[in-house]
Amino acid sequence: MKNQVQLITYVDRLGGPDLQTLHDILQTDLQGLFDGLHLLPFFYPIDGEDAGFDPIDHRQVDPRLGGWKEIKALGKDYELMADLIVNHISADSDLFQDVLSKGKASPYEGLFLSLDKVFPQGVTEETLTTIYRPRPGLPFTTFQTGDGKARIMWTTFTRKQVDIDVYHPEGQKYLTSILDTFAEAGVKMIRMDAVGYAIKTPGTSCFMTPETFEFIEALTEKARTRGIEVLVEIHAYYQRQIEIAQKVDWVYDFALPPLVLHTLFARSARNLKKWLRISPRNAITVLDTHDGIGIIDIGAGNGQGETEGLAEPHEIEALVEAIHEKSQGQSRQATGAAASNLDLYQVNCTFFDALGRDKQSYLLARMIQYFAPGIPQVYYVGLLAGENDMELLAKTRVGRDINRHYYTREEMKHRIQSEYLQQHFTLIRFRNAHPAFQGSFALAESADDQLQMHWVNGPHTASLSIDLPNNSFTISFTENGALRHWENSIPLQEKAISSEE
Repeated sequence: MKNQVQLITYVDRLGGPDLQTLHDILQTDLQGLFDGLHLLPFFYPIDGEDAGFDPIDHRQVDPRLGGWKEIKALGKDYELMADLIVNHISADSDLFQDVLSKGKASPYEGLFLSLDKVFPQGVTEETLTTIYRPRPGLPFTTFQTGDGKARIMWTTFTRKQVDIDVYHPEGQKYLTSILDTFAEAGVKMIRMDAVGYAIKTPGTSCFMTPETFEFIEALTEKARTRGIEVLVEIHAYYQRQIEIAQKVDWVYDFALPPLVLHTLFARSARNLKKWLRISPRNAITVLDTHDGIGIIDIGAGNGQGETEGLAEPHEIEALVEAIHEKSQGQSRQATGAAASNLDLYQVNCTFFDALGRDKQSYLLARMIQYFAPGIPQVYYVGLLAGENDMELLAKTRVGRDINRHYYTREEMKHRIQSEYLQQHFTLIRFRNAHPAFQGSFALAESADDQLQMHWVNGPHTASLSIDLPNNSFTISFTENGALRHWENSIPLQEKAISSEE
């Protein structure tokens, strides 16, 4: 995968209704910004209970968006990433409905995970309460089969998302068929969605156990044999992320978003620097995604020798309250018990609103992301410095929809004309083109209220210095053998720097 900025987007929420329109937008309105493209679930249906993460058919493109032909066309111009939803399938799928109709006589019965498959001898209350779930309650739902019997099925996320038995031959066959479909369509990278919950080992938390690591390694090898790289999506204690990074191609840097916010709010980069010194270098960096802003990623561990977090408890509490305050209380309406589709470890808010819609802070946050180790991804709402969609939240009552706005093309065109977004676009092009970012990263020693990040690649250098008390910055970089500086302003129409310099 190329070390250039990538875009994360839903097909139908960035200016158009389908794949062909998105392709056109990328080559006109957003020309030259992105080398890679993470298409959020485009499977049938895109408008289920969890915005496509509850597919009825993971191997079918929702016909409202187009088909595999359009996916292949995009793949010719961009490095494509797609989601492999490892843990579950929609309860409305033909496969699960066949199980409900025929019970154990269904040929797909082995595909789904029931309570008794994991606990054939029964289970105690103590064991059940050990299971980790990112939402309140136990991860089970009772379904009635056609013969009148009740089946207790694993539903880790919602009752409409039934967990797969990934060890069963039918489960293996199902996941392999998706990989084959992706490879045929030219998908170069997959994001293993919810893989941390896929393995249920009795007597454990059933989350990121040693058996989970073994499964991830095996599935990663299957993907690699098909020419597909793997990104693992895990919200977990930061030391766990470092461990995972050693076993897979790529991991998310989910600690970066809350640490960037804390840095800008507290005017102190102490916690951020601690992380940048040890963060995985094979990381995909983000500030925002289709999910909320993660908090667990900078917190303390589980008490088994993992007690120190990247931020102190009082700092995390202050961070969450600051987001609520700067968003005028809107994030509070979309987070926790205030909205369905709960996540215990995330605050639902656009990143721009989390910053109080402060344009300078928005640009500083993007600078930190682009100078941090890893390959940057930009979420479509964050790209446009989008505000919280309170109308969509009121309509669906799904907390994360506050950050999943549907932009018309006219709305998108209007937003990208703003000066600070044009500065952002210049910054993206600079990150894509300057050869220093193909070299090595260094973090300079500095006071807590200062941040200095450097990249060196032979004679090529690029540096970022931020004075946090004054919210000011300097970007210094080599060009044609000379040293240039951008001080507190980014040119609106900066000529791209050749990577061949």
